[in-house]
Amino acid sequence: MIQLANLSKSFGAQTLFDNVNLKVQAQQKIGFVGRNGSGKSTLFKMILGEEGHDSGSINIPKNYRIGALKQHLEFSEPTVREECALVLPEDEQWNFYKIEKLLFGLGFSEEDLDKDPLSFSGGFQIRINLVKLLATEPNMLLLDEPTNYLDLPSLRWLRGFIKSFDGEVILITHDRDFMDSVTTHTMGVQRKTLRLIEGDSHKYYSTLELEDETYEKTKANQDKKRKELEEFVARNKARASTAALAQSKQKELDKMDDMEDLANDANLAFNFNYRDTPAKVLLRAEELGFGYDANNPLFTNVNFAIEKGKKIIIIGKNGKGKSTLLNYITGELEKQQGELSYHPSVEFAHFGQTNIERLNTKHTIVEEIATASKNIGIPECRNIAGRMMFSGDLADKKIEVLSGGERSRVMLGKIIATPANMLFLDEPTNHLDMQSIDALADAIEAFKGSVIMVTHSEMLLHRLADALIIFHKGGAEFFDGTYAEFLEKIGWEDEEVKPKKKKPKINYKEQKKRKKELTKERNEERKPYTKEIAECEKKIEKLEEQIEAKNSILEEASAKADNSKIMEISKEIGELQQQVDELFEKLEIASEKEEEINAKYEVLFQELRE
Repeated sequence: MIQLANLSKSFGAQTLFDNVNLKVQAQQKIGFVGRNGSGKSTLFKMILGEEGHDSGSINIPKNYRIGALKQHLEFSEPTVREECALVLPEDEQWNFYKIEKLLFGLGFSEEDLDKDPLSFSGGFQIRINLVKLLATEPNMLLLDEPTNYLDLPSLRWLRGFIKSFDGEVILITHDRDFMDSVTTHTMGVQRKTLRLIEGDSHKYYSTLELEDETYEKTKANQDKKRKELEEFVARNKARASTAALAQSKQKELDKMDDMEDLANDANLAFNFNYRDTPAKVLLRAEELGFGYDANNPLFTNVNFAIEKGKKIIIIGKNGKGKSTLLNYITGELEKQQGELSYHPSVEFAHFGQTNIERLNTKHTIVEEIATASKNIGIPECRNIAGRMMFSGDLADKKIEVLSGGERSRVMLGKIIATPANMLFLDEPTNHLDMQSIDALADAIEAFKGSVIMVTHSEMLLHRLADALIIFHKGGAEFFDGTYAEFLEKIGWEDEEVKPKKKKPKINYKEQKKRKKELTKERNEERKPYTKEIAECEKKIEKLEEQIEAKNSILEEASAKADNSKIMEISKEIGELQQQVDELFEKLEIASEKEEEINAKYEVLFQELRE
């Protein structure tokens, strides 16, 4: 397994990593989190030897192979077969059997092997790169934003692949649900070092939050004690009668460790500018149709209405017309088929690639946000720029020098500055980190107007969608239901549907006997987990009582400014909390096992009833 020891890396005055230590264990699948620009991709490059480090070491065992799947897809050969064969050793360049076996395993047909790699969808291009990776027989995969630009069916396929991969994985992705569904551990860049914990990203952030809270409380108590000592020394050092005592207090003061303020990352803040409307239905679309080629339309006969406060999400594979439909509704494209009827009070804001490309590159960020509304002043524009993480002098940067992700944030700032009762959003989460995506989802959920959005995020789909427009079966159709209802009633056409096994009918006596046997088997199988759950819950209850009692002692010590007692009790509380966390982990594992057993036997009971 790879090991990082005292690794440090800086770019000029900016320190990314300072004395980083990490050891990746067998079969760990690690989700790698951190703010944009915190150094995640740089760490991958250092592990791969593509980027140097200032100090420390990266230790990789002999014959341990690391394969990397990067964000950008680049192909140079005319066929899939030849493209994949590029990674083979020189003496195996024509060993196509090895390549073909992998390609067939990942869903390619015999005919596909002679096609141009660029002729495939983004999802299958990812699979081509995976074949190139797997042909090198890696022990570890480094996956840097593999979910970018993948459609939903491809994302669901990739999830299954990572879960079944027999080796170690470190995964960078802004898609929190995707990450948590495939990883065993979460690692984050935390104040220029790395922190690794067992569990998902929610467990990671809650652990850090608890540790920071304990640190801040301890620091507040220490600062209070320090101030009291300093005041005592200042009052008494000049008096002969109290000089010795003041000197003693000064020594105590000198021995106190300095606890620095915790550095926290800035977060994006979203709050859309809602303009009230009396309309119950903001938009009606009737028989919409459009195509760049008249003989091959992207969609026809699309019908829907959107009520105030409702959210419609457009889904489907890449290249099928999702963004085109959104642009057609907003009037970005010339009218071809159908009618669009907006209520007279509708005011909309549109976040899309075409809008981002139209940002005036000669404007500063503040100047560009100001163009969103005549009624907005420069102070408010600066406020919005700050919420988009362009605070202070950063707000005066020219658009022309900004990266693609930064320009997306400027466009989001313009959307926030626009008074609107309808939002059109095309992949608004691209280039955003997890915390920013959560903030955006909160703002969309709170928006009182209507929303039509294109996204590949299943988290946003499950959380926000009241209805869907689905691109499949060669066209588009409106589905009046949630994403969960879509999966249940329709599902993705390319995903395998497993045929139900036919079971021979049994008579009532046999059914009753079998039910009794199954119940006994189930109870026996889940017995150790049921016992462990009960024991964990009992221990957690006792430990929480102890923590509560310790907190009371801590409050008393704080009131008395008893610094040594505060440190002692804080340490004890931390140790008790660690025991509680460990028990919760055991409880979660046991509960999951019990649920798996219950689910397994529920299927068997259901088969008996049929």
